[in-house]
Amino acid sequence: MNKTIRRASVFALLLVFALLIRATWVQFYEGQALADDKDNRRNAIETYSSPLGNIIVAGKAVTGSARTKDSDLAYKRTYTDGRLYAAVTGYASQAYAPTQLEGIYADLLNGTDSRLKTVMDTVTNQRAEPGDVITTIDPSVQKAAYDALGDKKGAAVAIDPTTGRILAVVSTPSYDPSSLTDANTAGTAWKRLTADPDKPLTNRALRQPLPPGSTFKLVVAAAALEDGLYSSVDEKTVSPDPYTLPGTVTPLGNENSSAPCENASIRVALEYSCNTVFAKMAVDLGQDKVRAMAEKFGFNDDEQDVPVRAYTSVYPSGMDKSSTALTGIGQFDVTATPLQMAMVSAAIANGGKLVSPHMVSTITNHGGDVLKNYDDEATTQQVVSSDTAEQLRSAMQSVITDGTGTNARIDGVTVGGKTGTAQHGENNSKTPYAWFTSYGKADGKEVAVAVVVEQSDAARSEVSGNGLAAPVAKAMMEAALRN
Repeated sequence: MNKTIRRASVFALLLVFALLIRATWVQFYEGQALADDKDNRRNAIETYSSPLGNIIVAGKAVTGSARTKDSDLAYKRTYTDGRLYAAVTGYASQAYAPTQLEGIYADLLNGTDSRLKTVMDTVTNQRAEPGDVITTIDPSVQKAAYDALGDKKGAAVAIDPTTGRILAVVSTPSYDPSSLTDANTAGTAWKRLTADPDKPLTNRALRQPLPPGSTFKLVVAAAALEDGLYSSVDEKTVSPDPYTLPGTVTPLGNENSSAPCENASIRVALEYSCNTVFAKMAVDLGQDKVRAMAEKFGFNDDEQDVPVRAYTSVYPSGMDKSSTALTGIGQFDVTATPLQMAMVSAAIANGGKLVSPHMVSTITNHGGDVLKNYDDEATTQQVVSSDTAEQLRSAMQSVITDGTGTNARIDGVTVGGKTGTAQHGENNSKTPYAWFTSYGKADGKEVAVAVVVEQSDAARSEVSGNGLAAPVAKAMMEAALRN
């Protein structure tokens, strides 16, 4: 054979081998990665080739699937009362990655979860019938929160303290998830929603920690009682008014200059929301003890899954005494989500026991068989003693009857709460955040709530937890307890 032809033949053979090796590599080693690639159109075609499973609220589906026209994606997601439940469901989109419950349970809802496969599915290698997500949401509490927040920018969470079941998760302004489901129109809606300065896609209830202001005083009070710094909510404290921040010449005063805050008891200090009392109390305890108590309630937990992962609520470290004093009134670098502050009230209401919050009760297969029961898996932690919890409940009730939380009163219902107004912006230059956290008990039912109002039409002088947030909490508690 001619040497040139032989070399060409060998080279051609090597090329064939290279192609075979590459094809084998792609098929057996990169095949799954390519199949799972978000840009692989076949995945979307497969996902939307048939109706998805549903997210259920109180026995009714708040999601659905509709047949499309002139598209290789046969179905698209639909939503009932989409704006009302957006903070719960999130969205399943033909164009964008799913969010919230739609994202967490995507495999269950599209039928690819291995737990859904029957023997016949395995034999035929067919996609299983999709499953459903059964939520803990109470539609009446959800709607009460949504309606009460109205045009305000804010969020609200309600929890059953005895079970940890989340009854409401609301974030306003909201959005209609249906606007993002169709690949042909989702782009326009996405640009509009992401450009909106009010950030409607942000789940403020779970994923936007803000300074909690005076609602954090409940945590400081719990630390003081558990530590033995004070034996009772009615024991007088050692608290000058005004209080000079340690290491500075800066005096810290109280919102109400005529309030009886000097040496006030914890009960009176909560009633009048005395900054001086709790700032000094935080310093007397020291940041480590305050942080330890905050972490028992759930602060600094970077894996707080409900099952949507909530952003971490933070109690800082490495502070000087003046900064520690400011944390005592929920300022400096303290941040919390409404979920976190609802957890504080829930633990106090439940005898000091915090049951892990969750907004999914069960997940089921197409036939309704339970695949996982989250109610049964809820854990309980003793955050404070039953005596401390009882004392704090009593003091929180005084806030409602005689203090700053009168707008949350409900006839025939035992209500305890704490207001908060948190500074916003450099030197408090922006509109403050209005907070309220509370619990309600009546006829064997219990509920704990937290509400934050970031922005409203109220004049700056009228922004307060009692004025803006307490009425929202009242509406939620009434819906939960009188349903």
